[in-house]
Amino acid sequence: MKQMLSLYFVMGSVDCTKDPLAVLDEAIEGGITMFQFREKGKGALKGVEKYRLAEKLLERCRARNIPFIVNDDVELAIALQADGVHVGQEDEAAERVRDRIGNKYLGVSVHNLTEVKKALAAHADYVGLGPIFPTVSKEDAKQACGLTMIKHIRAHEKHVPLVAIGGITQQTAKPVIEAGADGIAVISAICRAEHICEQTKRLYEIVMRTKQKGGR
Repeated sequence: MKQMLSLYFVMGSVDCTKDPLAVLDEAIEGGITMFQFREKGKGALKGVEKYRLAEKLLERCRARNIPFIVNDDVELAIALQADGVHVGQEDEAAERVRDRIGNKYLGVSVHNLTEVKKALAAHADYVGLGPIFPTVSKEDAKQACGLTMIKHIRAHEKHVPLVAIGGITQQTAKPVIEAGADGIAVISAICRAEHICEQTKRLYEIVMRTKQKGGR
């Protein structure tokens, strides 16, 4: 799981300035290790349109053995036979989601150590900590928790698979991994890049080089 979290790409149609399928193709080519379909925000697709896009994105991930996670929408994840579900603190309770999805991957958004412990009690496979830095990608984002929160959680939960999210860029990816994160989750760092494949490759190289240097 920790290796799968290395470069976790989160995306929905509203995050893209061009065709989402083309964006994902380039991101996969660049080296993403996990993908989350997060169709939220103003102008987000719903119903059949949302399902059809998810289905096409899933096909691309399956062809390259990239785990495909659905954000919040458990019904969609079950219908697609996705690899897992990611939920936030205000979404359906993690315990309930675990019961519904069986042994599929379960990720939970957390902001502090208490929420990490609660997620682990619900048998989450990984936690997504953030926002680490201020972010414009999520309208409902909480206050940035910084690198100190990664270190704090890692000091108390040494083995929990942890991916950091929120305002992470090429410049900040290295210190995030050094602080103890197993990977970075990004939206705009890839979606808004002028050259998506090249940007993804650079992010992947930074993460993997930093992890290897730390013996991970």
